[in-house]
Amino acid sequence: MNHLEMDILLVEDSQDDSDMVLHALRREKLANHIFIVRDGEEALDFLFCRGAFSQRSFDHPPKLVLLDLKLPKIDGLEVLRQLKNEPRTKVIPVVIMTSSKEERDLVTGYNLGANSYIQKPVDFEQFRQTVKSVGLYWLVTNHSPITEDSLHWEVPTNARR
Repeated sequence: MNHLEMDILLVEDSQDDSDMVLHALRREKLANHIFIVRDGEEALDFLFCRGAFSQRSFDHPPKLVLLDLKLPKIDGLEVLRQLKNEPRTKVIPVVIMTSSKEERDLVTGYNLGANSYIQKPVDFEQFRQTVKSVGLYWLVTNHSPITEDSLHWEVPTNARR
């Protein structure tokens, strides 16, 4: 896959959930280029263009990150924390998709900068519809500031409150 054309970074350790997300997005023709990583460490390496992904460039971020919370090596909340604390990646929309029902995960996710928090439905059809809605919103309806210029953009001093 050409990393310059990536639409979605899917951070998911469950093969079944990955397969369902891919099926839903491709069925709706919402994302032609989806890259999957299986743990938090791999996600950070990918996003920060290091390790096995050192050939990547910050100039071509994913349009959307779908992030599970319960990940091996580094959990999703820590991935989110690092992603949103880095000026070059903080504008990338992050949708947490998790099976967690814990209120603290929801609150912490939003406090760290998540753009949306979705509890994964158990029912396959409901899961598919949820992913379809997420894809439609973030890839079609939403206007994201993610461009090479926006990665270096700052709010003018007189516009800050």
